[in-house]
Amino acid sequence: MRILFSILLIISFHQLNAQQISLVNDLNEPLSFAKVYLNNADTLIIADDSGQINHNFPGARKERLTIRHQQILDTNFLYTPQTENTTILIPRKQLIQDLDEVVVSATLTPLSKKDSPVNVEVYSSEYFEANPTPSLFESMQNVNGVRPQLNCNVCNTGDIHINGLEGPYTMILIDGMPIVSGLSTVYGLSGIPQSMIERVEIIKGPASTLYGSEAVGGMINVITKDPTFAKTFVMNNMLSSWLENNLDLSTKYEIGQRAQALLGINYFNYSVPIDNNNDNFTDVTLSNRVSLFNTINYKNKKNKMHSVALRVVHENRWGGEMNWAPEFRGTDSIYGESIITNRWEAFSKHQLDKAKHFNFQLSANGHYHDSYYGTTHYKAQQHVVFGQLIHTRKIGDKHELLSGVALRYTHYDDNTPATTAKQNTHTLLPGVFIQDQVTFNKNHSLLAGVRYDYNSKHGNILSPRINYKWNSKKTNTIFRLGLGNGYRVANVFTEDHAALTGARTVEFTEALAPETSYNANLNIDQSIVKYKRALITVDASLFYTYFTNRIIADYETDPDKIIYANLDGYAISQGASFNSQIHFTNGTNLRLGINIQDVTYTENGVRKNQLLTEKVSGTWSFSIPLPKLNLNIDYTGNLYGPMRLPLVSDLDSRDEFSPYWSLQNIKLNFSYFKNIEIYAGVKNLLNFTPPANSIARAFDPFDKDVSFDANGNALPTANNPEALTFDPSYVYAPNQGIRGFIGVKWSIK
Repeated sequence: MRILFSILLIISFHQLNAQQISLVNDLNEPLSFAKVYLNNADTLIIADDSGQINHNFPGARKERLTIRHQQILDTNFLYTPQTENTTILIPRKQLIQDLDEVVVSATLTPLSKKDSPVNVEVYSSEYFEANPTPSLFESMQNVNGVRPQLNCNVCNTGDIHINGLEGPYTMILIDGMPIVSGLSTVYGLSGIPQSMIERVEIIKGPASTLYGSEAVGGMINVITKDPTFAKTFVMNNMLSSWLENNLDLSTKYEIGQRAQALLGINYFNYSVPIDNNNDNFTDVTLSNRVSLFNTINYKNKKNKMHSVALRVVHENRWGGEMNWAPEFRGTDSIYGESIITNRWEAFSKHQLDKAKHFNFQLSANGHYHDSYYGTTHYKAQQHVVFGQLIHTRKIGDKHELLSGVALRYTHYDDNTPATTAKQNTHTLLPGVFIQDQVTFNKNHSLLAGVRYDYNSKHGNILSPRINYKWNSKKTNTIFRLGLGNGYRVANVFTEDHAALTGARTVEFTEALAPETSYNANLNIDQSIVKYKRALITVDASLFYTYFTNRIIADYETDPDKIIYANLDGYAISQGASFNSQIHFTNGTNLRLGINIQDVTYTENGVRKNQLLTEKVSGTWSFSIPLPKLNLNIDYTGNLYGPMRLPLVSDLDSRDEFSPYWSLQNIKLNFSYFKNIEIYAGVKNLLNFTPPANSIARAFDPFDKDVSFDANGNALPTANNPEALTFDPSYVYAPNQGIRGFIGVKWSIK
């Protein structure tokens, strides 16, 4: 009887302490499906769509809650059970005075952005949705100091420039893994389903100490969504007035009780040739692309996390004369550039069970490329296997030590003379690295690290770096200073498709040696709260990079050639960058960025500006919520200053410099219906396009009516007075004018 009475008493006590907790943000909006972890009880509760949880708290004992939601920072809250229902109000990220985010790119470990000695810029997936695009490559136009550069007027392949440095100097990672490199560089940011993207972290400046070769000019780390916190289903379909169709799908599912997975699919199709500038060439490359991305997270019985991901991409794109068809592929009757790409990627991360503080990362990928540039056939394949063992250890209160060993194997082969010697197609790159983050006190910290690699072709490579941070909590000011170096081994054909397109021939004057860079970066970050209604953040940087052995694509010595050689001199990239954000409590958000840079190279005492590189650029975004109308308005844009352009001959009458130009966009997002958003807008409001004669001799793409001298140089004649040859490399802006778009996004939380 006593036992029964005790059981009834406990049940009654629990019922008396049953609590309903409502989680809301500072706008009194529910934090739908927030994750609430009860630390004492080791229990995870998921709020409903109204942001409410119901739980029986035993007695009046205080419970430590950890609350996680995409609108807020992870929040720890000591909760005392109440006799009535309770509402917990948590400010959104934008309104927290010490604006902060967690980043992983700076040190390979999760770290508060404010505590990071390395300046990391973070852009959420919501930021990119203000100007929806079919690929992350195009989305980069909204980031200050970062520019997606098209390298060919016909095939529209491109790369990412950071602070004026070309695409091969930028390393692209997915979840911290060096998946995208070499042959895939020009396609790496296409085909990632945007519904899978959580955020993008960007480091401007060398990151070779942690990430090795190719992280010379900067790094872009694409962080995918954690399946645990992803929405159950998302469908986003956008159609433009040019009949470009982009479909993003993602869904999460469970595998047993310990594994959760997220599957994403992206499909893009554009198949209507348009020639608005009347040069008989397609204004935009036609494309059919499908990508599948699946990631699985598994937590074992020892609470060790293991994650595995797989991505496959297929793309068939072509551009050329308006009457080109697949049967003309590789012929000299009708010019076309046709590129077929197949790619797979697999990568995993593991917290080791028996080795405390150890993590193991493994990735592998294969890239298969089959293309024709007119009659030039380029067929290549690349396989990369990468493994890395990382050890983290905290020593006392001041030192956070990270060390690791890495091994990267690359197999590359193509049908060019550069790989006829089979021994040149294999590269082995073992490496070891160590860094120590020293926290002297709450205001001063230092990050010092060094990496040693041995390249099987080029020998020993050493990459040190040091970063210092000072901050004042009182004034919300952060000062950062970074010094370091980087190195890069080039493969021209995989990185620069201008070497394959057009009538120019490619010439190597020497065996290309690795490039080395030395970098200094000074950054100041300031947060200001005004009238408790607005948070203003200001970020300003000075950057300087000095190159030795810089590899230059020389378009000017011989107008009929692209000559590649290591620079017999030096190159410099220097400038200043300014970013500012204003977050208002009503949800209005303004972001402004300005970048001023000077990128030059000096050889034999002659200093020249780098081709296709602007001296000044700017970006902006302005978001206005109108909750009474269930409407949000986004206005985004960018502005680029003049760039020096590659001319074909001394008689070429085209402008040597581009004009100032701007791409501006507007989007209206209507969210009246539950779980459904309808959006529409206009891209390129000013209808800017490059001049119609950007492709030299577009009417004679095989140079059949061009006369050449004994050295292969074009001669001025009556029908070719400027001594031009067919050349599509005079490209600085997209050739796509004003267009509308409409889309629908359906989400199931």
